[in-house]
Amino acid sequence: MKNKRIILGIAVLILILFSAGLAAQQRRGSTPPASTSPEAPSLSGNSPAWTLPDGIVSTVFVEDSNGTDDGVRRLIRSMQNHGVSFYKTDMNTSGLIASGSVVLLKINAQWDQRGGTNTDLLRGVIQAILDHPNGFAGEIIVADNGQGQFGSAPGGGGSLDWPRNNAVDQSQSTLRVIRSFQAMGHRVTGVLWDEFTRTQVQEFNAGDMRNGFVVENEVRHTGIAVSYPKFTTEFGTHVSFREGVWNPAARTYNSEILKVINMPVLKSHRLFQVTAAVKNYMGVPSDILTRNRGRAHNSVGTGGMGTLMVYTRMPVLNITDMIWIAPDRGPRADYNAAVQINKIAASTDPVALDYWTTRHILMPEAAKVPGGRAPAMDPAGTEPGTFGHWLRLSMNELHRAGITATMNPAEMLIVQNGTVR
Repeated sequence: MKNKRIILGIAVLILILFSAGLAAQQRRGSTPPASTSPEAPSLSGNSPAWTLPDGIVSTVFVEDSNGTDDGVRRLIRSMQNHGVSFYKTDMNTSGLIASGSVVLLKINAQWDQRGGTNTDLLRGVIQAILDHPNGFAGEIIVADNGQGQFGSAPGGGGSLDWPRNNAVDQSQSTLRVIRSFQAMGHRVTGVLWDEFTRTQVQEFNAGDMRNGFVVENEVRHTGIAVSYPKFTTEFGTHVSFREGVWNPAARTYNSEILKVINMPVLKSHRLFQVTAAVKNYMGVPSDILTRNRGRAHNSVGTGGMGTLMVYTRMPVLNITDMIWIAPDRGPRADYNAAVQINKIAASTDPVALDYWTTRHILMPEAAKVPGGRAPAMDPAGTEPGTFGHWLRLSMNELHRAGITATMNPAEMLIVQNGTVR
């Protein structure tokens, strides 16, 4: 009898252990390891398997952010989850930014207060680049051309050191952000192209080492004479916006190493209705040097910014600052005229990005302004003078060069806060 009780006890114990092991195995099977979860990919590895749905041409990523939070990191993670990798690594050769890239952040520095790119957002993007999973050994250049005219400065033009800035701490200028990273030993610098926007130069390979603007002789069919900056940074890096980074010893350009990230503010515009990713390229040419022939600013309404992108350098990514927007009285955006939205958006397609952000963010706020310009802002507009008219002409320029862009909402995939909408 005693032996039977012992045998029965052993059998019950074995059954309990087996059941516990099976339950544990089921629990392990129901929850994948964090490193393989599609919600938390390794930013240094390959993007999760992702195929654009049929008919989709471009993806727009939208994230809630006030600039001081982890919005940029969430944006990068959302991009990677949906097929666009920010970081280029040995495991992910399709990424946008390599550890040795020279990254040019083309901001808006022409206006103070809420008219310029949010410097909290700028800080976040710089930090994201420096956090490259392979370590960052390149250089980051923050730049813009306020054209030495217009703008918030008494004498006209832009500044990297406005007293009043677009940030939580309104004293935080672009230059202050740059200097804070330099103090930590990082190769981060700023170049205000206004300083030499009146200087016409030749390319480095022609033996001209001066800072200035190269101006094409030809006036393109959109009415623009293409021009672009070339300059040497405080770290001795020779940069041609069109040709790439110049190596004076080898006398060659490295075009692949130069990556442009376009960082506009979403605002109304008194002449062109909307200024965002495409219009932000007006800070690339010299309006002064082309004033009498193929003037850059006059070509915006005829598609000239698309021409400029094609014949200089396309941005690898566009990040639109919608933390504060200006639905009226732009492109100036005083503190009392701006509306806080707390969103950022990104796309490799500047046209799709402008279409979506204008239609869904800017226009609803502009519609609240009595007598505002919301109807003329419509990206679907076709009449001359509307935003949609010149945006389409810019898109056509990209199409002629074989560059992907769309204004068709049915061809856009919208990912908001990591979720496809």
